[in-house]
Amino acid sequence: MSGVAVIGAGYVGLTTATCLAHLGHTVICADIDEKKVDALNKGEVPIHETRLPELLRDGLSQQTLKFVVGARQAVTDSEFVFLCLPTPQSDDGRADISAISQVIEEIREIIPAGSTIVNKSTTPVGTNAAIQSLVRRGDVAVVSNPEFLREGVAVTDFLQPDRIVIGSTDPEAAQKVSGLYNAVDAPIITVDPLSAETIKYATNSFLATKVSFVNALAAVCEAVGADIESVIRGLGADQRIGSRFLQPGPGWGGSCFPKDMQALVRMADDAGYQFDLLRAVIEANEQQFARVVSKVERLVGDKLGGAKISLLGLTFKAHTDDLRNSPALEVAKLLSSEGARLIAYDPMVESNSGLPTEIELAQNIEQALTGSDAVVILTEWPEFTRANWGALRDFMNAPRVLDARNALDRRAMLDLGFQYDDLGRI
Repeated sequence: MSGVAVIGAGYVGLTTATCLAHLGHTVICADIDEKKVDALNKGEVPIHETRLPELLRDGLSQQTLKFVVGARQAVTDSEFVFLCLPTPQSDDGRADISAISQVIEEIREIIPAGSTIVNKSTTPVGTNAAIQSLVRRGDVAVVSNPEFLREGVAVTDFLQPDRIVIGSTDPEAAQKVSGLYNAVDAPIITVDPLSAETIKYATNSFLATKVSFVNALAAVCEAVGADIESVIRGLGADQRIGSRFLQPGPGWGGSCFPKDMQALVRMADDAGYQFDLLRAVIEANEQQFARVVSKVERLVGDKLGGAKISLLGLTFKAHTDDLRNSPALEVAKLLSSEGARLIAYDPMVESNSGLPTEIELAQNIEQALTGSDAVVILTEWPEFTRANWGALRDFMNAPRVLDARNALDRRAMLDLGFQYDDLGRI
């Protein structure tokens, strides 16, 4: 099996390194954080991801996986060098690829001849060629291999993907990278690098568009008296559309959608095309945050100033501990700006680190609901759907619930005596 270096032990890098080791390759994963490297070599995983801790410990015990500090230690004997580095959004909307440039400068002279650099970071169109220019070596190939990992099920997405995209102008290099995935049962789509880079942005942008569409559709259902769940059943049954990502919520967020949408809009601008459709999707998402807040205000029946509002869920979606660009936090900021007092509970958030100072963190649902004037469900954690809402009602100052995830049984909540609102259901 192949010798692989993975540069970056963040979400994508850690999943990539662990899964490639699981497939039988010998993997060295590098990061600049010494404490993280030390913890990983002890089998301690810093993120919440199903199956990842078990596979990581397997790789360590079988000596197919290890972690080192610094890229130079990882690449000297590697046939493949995976770049899994952060590309944060800069002030002008472009993706910042400075971390990639710095790593290439660090390793370009010591990469073995005949090796292949595989860019798995989400980067602007043209980055593959830019990396090749930075390497300045004809004996090292550069291939684009974008990731399509969903937080919470990233291991499954890596090992059982819908497709594997490889972008290269070098057929031999593309074939070598394809060989790394021989044990994975999935179609391999080989394209030019520019197309591969575009596929990643296009995928996330289209999915975000579906979410904004169904959120707007829920508002239409409320206006005309239709039921969004019935509409989704009919809409999603059309094979041209499909039912995935057709679930109303407080808006889209996370580490990828917001920055990738903005980056694609900016790339289009730079190329001379005004991507007004995506601009409208981004605006619609901002409107959804405000729409949720207006629903809370109507539910309370008065101004939000001084009202105690309980937030259930803070992560951007269930089964992850990621707070980055969470729609729950966007809604919280708007509620706070209206004068609401906020107390929140999320089963994966144990400290106030990363939270706005306006949010008081509760240790359980009961504590979060004590003395509450209204509850807002913002993340679809199973714990909330399984809760005994009849008993929870007694903790509240007033039995009001806005279910911004349509997670609860509407009829059951009304029968329990709650003032209950959701998104587009009747």
